[in-house]
Amino acid sequence: MSKNIADQFVEILVKTGVKRIYAVTGDSLNFLNDAIKREGSIKWIHVRHEEVGAFAAAAEAELEGLAVCAGSSGPGHVHLINGLYEANRGNVPVLAIASTCESSEFGTSYFQETNTIKLFDDCSVYNQIATTPEQAPRMLQAALQHAISQKGVAVLGMPGDLFEEKAVANISSDLVFRTNPRIIPSEEETNWIADHLNSGKKVAIYCGIGASEAHSQVIALAEKLKAPIGYSFRGKMGIQYNNPYEVGMTGLLGLPSAFKAMHEADIILLLGTDFPYVKFMPVDKVIIQIDDKPERLGRRAQLTRGFAGKIKDSLIHLLPLIKINDDRHFLDKQLEFYQKVKENLQSYVEDKGKESHISPEFVAETLNLKANKDTIFTVDTGMCCVWGARYLEATGERKLLGSFSHGTMANAMPMAIGAQLSSPDKQVIALCGDGGLSMLLGDIATIKQYDLPIKIIVFNNRSLGMVKLEMEVNGIPDNETDMINPDFGLLAQAFGIKGINVTDPEKVEEAIDDALQTRGPVLVNIFTDPNALAMPPKVGWDQMKGMGIAMTKMMLDGNFKEVADTISSNYKHIKEVL
Repeated sequence: MSKNIADQFVEILVKTGVKRIYAVTGDSLNFLNDAIKREGSIKWIHVRHEEVGAFAAAAEAELEGLAVCAGSSGPGHVHLINGLYEANRGNVPVLAIASTCESSEFGTSYFQETNTIKLFDDCSVYNQIATTPEQAPRMLQAALQHAISQKGVAVLGMPGDLFEEKAVANISSDLVFRTNPRIIPSEEETNWIADHLNSGKKVAIYCGIGASEAHSQVIALAEKLKAPIGYSFRGKMGIQYNNPYEVGMTGLLGLPSAFKAMHEADIILLLGTDFPYVKFMPVDKVIIQIDDKPERLGRRAQLTRGFAGKIKDSLIHLLPLIKINDDRHFLDKQLEFYQKVKENLQSYVEDKGKESHISPEFVAETLNLKANKDTIFTVDTGMCCVWGARYLEATGERKLLGSFSHGTMANAMPMAIGAQLSSPDKQVIALCGDGGLSMLLGDIATIKQYDLPIKIIVFNNRSLGMVKLEMEVNGIPDNETDMINPDFGLLAQAFGIKGINVTDPEKVEEAIDDALQTRGPVLVNIFTDPNALAMPPKVGWDQMKGMGIAMTKMMLDGNFKEVADTISSNYKHIKEVL
């Protein structure tokens, strides 16, 4: 039997190291599916929704360096979009194969026809459609090379009939090249950085995920400068562990300690971070930024100067030029305050809550203590991100995945699928909101079908908690944020996996132990406090006023109990900001 384009695709994917494709098969993908089955090296993962496949691929790509998903003819393309936005904005290499209607039908408004070039233009680093046998292998290699080299999504449109065509020998390479260049600032630039850091002024270091591979170099720099270290959510797992200089996160989900350190320093060194929240950045400091993508320089802060460089390479080059600062006063002051912040966070854990109003902080801390040292956590956007950011601790081996740039709901459970498939021997725990889980609930069936031992922990607060907070700090009484949920524990059992409901705070530890010791998949549905709020590290007067206005309006509308419950659940936060 002669080799067709689908067979040729599979050969190139196997050479590249692809282990699985996340997709819903059908029509224009069927020949690719058949070629994968016949070759046998790649596993076709049958997700229930293409968005789940794209999220799963994003998670696998972050852990393994490349992943593949696919969607067919129109609806399958559109379903991929949200997960591909996440992957592209998160700078992880994903190939998306978008099979289309037959090429003879292009431009005729054929059934399920979409313009893949227009559709995927804003969420990709490569976006083309092949129409001839000669183009197909060359474009596949180019798409894979773009995804890996530019760390983003590459979309290759493929007419269904082209997969059936006889393969033509590729006139260019079938191989994909993973390069690792050394990128550092110039000698003049490195000397400029050293001169400023050696000036004797107070320095604070802030790290993103781009500094994760430079853990030891960051610590060595902080040791010399006596500088506190803050970090972003994505940078946490790579920077927090074995770090005597850390002062936590800043930003919307962060802590006042990191915010304070950055605002009391004279010089701020930003390393490998594309921190998005400008309002958390000081405007009257010397701010120096190093990033391997120089197009990011200056778009989040009023930089004094920015430099292109990989963080590990740049710090190795910089460290010999840095003088030892013997004055620990600024550092010790920040560490002392951070200790008080951590003690305050612990007070939420000690207050476990009450029946059906379990403290989410207590749940997150329990997971932190009981999870393995190399657990992969996934977190839904919203309040689950807050609890994960504040209570899940780095060990140097743990990973934390979420929608940290795109900020979409419903990502945790699908990302757990990709994480578990790519790391079958590791413990994977998904921290899911009830709103997020509800969105893509059907893919619990995928977890069951492949018997993935994922532990789904549902923070069931019966509301869109983050949206509720957003409305209230803007002086708007929350509206249509409450949710009438199914019995998630019973629903899990209907899918064929173990389901546990927890309404008593004294049963939380027992339920989590049970879940983690069970060999297969488990869903633990924990009824958390719907009035538990998480205030950002800097609460301005306008936010306080907005919250007060919202509470007053709710009281005037007769919602006295909800106001009382909100105040009761958050008295520690209120005490912090007064």
